[in-house]
Amino acid sequence: MRVAALYVAKGGIYDGRDDVDLWDQERDARLYPGPYPVVAHPPCKRWGRYWNGGPSANVPRLKGDDGGCFSSALHSVRLWGGVLEHPAHSSAWLWHGLREPVAGEGWRPADLHGFTCHVEQGHYGHRARKATWLYAVRCALPDLDWSEGASRTRLDPGYRDAEQARRARRSQRERRTGVRQLLSAEQRAATPPEFARIMLDMALSVNPAEARVPQSGVESLDLFEAAP
Repeated sequence: MRVAALYVAKGGIYDGRDDVDLWDQERDARLYPGPYPVVAHPPCKRWGRYWNGGPSANVPRLKGDDGGCFSSALHSVRLWGGVLEHPAHSSAWLWHGLREPVAGEGWRPADLHGFTCHVEQGHYGHRARKATWLYAVRCALPDLDWSEGASRTRLDPGYRDAEQARRARRSQRERRTGVRQLLSAEQRAATPPEFARIMLDMALSVNPAEARVPQSGVESLDLFEAAP
């Protein structure tokens, strides 16, 4: 069995694996036709806190204007099974009628199709805390580390150069976001191998006939409860 990795980069953590069908920008994951379960990383720039590009943006931007990538990824996960990953507090959950997860509470129903959770990739090898939301359909739901990681203000020895250190000392933002400001955009976006393996295992567990639910820690879904 194989897994389709959607909206990922060539040369990244999923590239070169025999069990992964890679869909990078060139292939356009919005055209994914199946049949494999998926691990989806749709772009998040238009769904985050700075969806408008921030105060230095020269071109007006629309919230949620990602070319239909998130909607397509959501459709692929619901149709073929698997897991979708996005930064915590992504506006895409509310926009698409998904119930938002709660930090520290594990998996909870997101809609009539799947479950969602809040987890920090820092527990699995990322150099920052990198709070993340997952949405999973028809796959095993692993028991993850649901705790809040300690705030980090330093990188491992040798990981930053002198210029990065000087920028960090000057930056007021470092006091709010810690080590995250010492990382490049590529380093912040990267998925650590251990966390990628967890998501691949989830997708590989997909049973087309029956959703697989953990024995505890998942609350019942009220069919009359509207998504937040």
